[in-house]
Amino acid sequence: MIMEMEKPYVIGIDMGGTNTVFGIVDARGNVIAKGAIKTDNPDIDSYISDLKAELDKQIEVVGGIEKIKGIGAGCPNGNFYTGNIEFAPNLPWKGVVPFAQLLQDTFGVPAAITNDANAAAVGEMTYGVARGMKNFIMITLGTGVGSGIVIDGKIVYGHDGFAGELGHVRVVRNNGRVCGCGREGCLETYTSATGVARTAREILEMCDTPSALRSIELKSITSKDVYDAAMEGDDLAKEIFEYTGKVLGEALADFIAFSAPEAIVLFGGLAKSGDLILKPVVENMEKNLLSIWKGKVKVLFSALKEADAAVLGASALAWEL
Repeated sequence: MIMEMEKPYVIGIDMGGTNTVFGIVDARGNVIAKGAIKTDNPDIDSYISDLKAELDKQIEVVGGIEKIKGIGAGCPNGNFYTGNIEFAPNLPWKGVVPFAQLLQDTFGVPAAITNDANAAAVGEMTYGVARGMKNFIMITLGTGVGSGIVIDGKIVYGHDGFAGELGHVRVVRNNGRVCGCGREGCLETYTSATGVARTAREILEMCDTPSALRSIELKSITSKDVYDAAMEGDDLAKEIFEYTGKVLGEALADFIAFSAPEAIVLFGGLAKSGDLILKPVVENMEKNLLSIWKGKVKVLFSALKEADAAVLGASALAWEL
């Protein structure tokens, strides 16, 4: 008889700017129980209390904390080396937050954290379209743009734990859009969901072309509005996706020159736009690639459910603890 694993579960936490989603995961990557709390609590101790209250309910379901091997968390600006969240612009806590230590102290099990995009990359490599791949780049297109770079089967953390901030590569050098990081022209300001809405506002103000988007108050336009209009055949909305895909495709051609990945995996809200985003991305990427890589690099959409990918990836960190 095979003895049952003493600690058969790990906890994965995916911290976004708005919500924190968490789950209890078994060794096969099944999410056994799941929950969420709001991230936007200005008091970190109060946030941790909320997290514990919700997670405790799920820990009970699987038989108590003694069944949990460890906790992994994917956090904005989460540093794998230090266990700290460091100067995350989209979180309510400023400065340095010793998040792994807080988790360890609160739950009494080992904890590790990484950047949220790295967590999604680990999830994709373990359970998704990148399974079996040793070299790929994960690009998360959400409120911001994140990335996880995998080379020779390992996440690239760099010297200080912060490698792979491709969302903050400057794609417009002069008079670029102001980014939350304080600089101008970052990829994030053009190809995130927020960036798509900014493009929509700029184009609508610059031209008189008729569009369904004109019926929405300018400052209220979201990337979903642009998507819905494009799906209805709105030419202006399609032009916004063309422009977004051009900026992203050109940037991907540069990223490929750095790590020669087998694939680029697109993940997050904007990836749900399907061919609207994929076609211009691939077209502009291929057009700008060095000839040795033309036709060689796949652009894929994540195969994981958006809510589960980062939870699974974060949980994978905990098996190593």
